[in-house]
Amino acid sequence: MNPIVLSNHAVIGLEFALAWADGVEDYLPLEMLRRACPCAACQGEPDAMGRVVKPPTTYGPRSFELVSVETIGGYALRPFWADGHQTGMFSYDYLRKLG
Repeated sequence: MNPIVLSNHAVIGLEFALAWADGVEDYLPLEMLRRACPCAACQGEPDAMGRVVKPPTTYGPRSFELVSVETIGGYALRPFWADGHQTGMFSYDYLRKLG
């Protein structure tokens, strides 16, 4: 199985553009990307009994404004949102599935 390799990424208007080494390009709406944040604060985490406890998530006027993106090794991106949220780590595999 070949690893997923990201060649480039950029914010274009209200979308996050991803260019993959295999030639595929994905354009993810910023609002959809933020709502798909995989962190425990957004998606919840299992309690002691294994039930996923999902906290209420609220979004403000700057929640869907992407300020910057940090590359994590060769396998993930960490977005920084204008409202201060920055705990989500999006693996390349997860980003491909969102596209």
